[in-house]
Amino acid sequence: MSDPKITVATAWLDGCSGCHMSFLDMDERLVDLAQKLDIVYSPLVDTKVLPEQVDVGILEGSISSEGDLHHAKEFRKHCKLLISLGDCAITGNVPAMRNPFKLEAVLNRAYVETVDVQPQIPTVGVPALFRQVRPIHGVVEVDVFIPGCPPHADAIFYVLNELIEGRTPDPSKVTRFGA
Repeated sequence: MSDPKITVATAWLDGCSGCHMSFLDMDERLVDLAQKLDIVYSPLVDTKVLPEQVDVGILEGSISSEGDLHHAKEFRKHCKLLISLGDCAITGNVPAMRNPFKLEAVLNRAYVETVDVQPQIPTVGVPALFRQVRPIHGVVEVDVFIPGCPPHADAIFYVLNELIEGRTPDPSKVTRFGA
């Protein structure tokens, strides 16, 4: 009988989803990984509910809104191990470029000053933005950090493979910030 598969959940918060694209860039190695892990929740699959217990959670993006905070807390609650994937998750990166400015000024610039038709700041169905963007470890405990913008597929594969093999990954062997 084969070993049980590791369950994995992924989500992107405030970011560009480039880290998930790097995940897909593992190409044919995804077929090998599929033999050893189950993606139980992700924008890459159709599942809409985070399971009660997940072995590995992977979050990309920063904490910019109530919605991001909710996702991060849910992942921390339901995932045995939590990975921050990419520079936005680790430092705030591009989304945090708005931090030096007043939130009202940022919203006004994006939704009023640069819009020709129906300029208005959205309020219905949109999570409330925080005044400051934070990295994921600024709101929940994170176990593994994989830097890069986006991280290379090789780095993601290395970390997942180490976890599958029951080893503690050291992403610094295969990564550096901004690359």
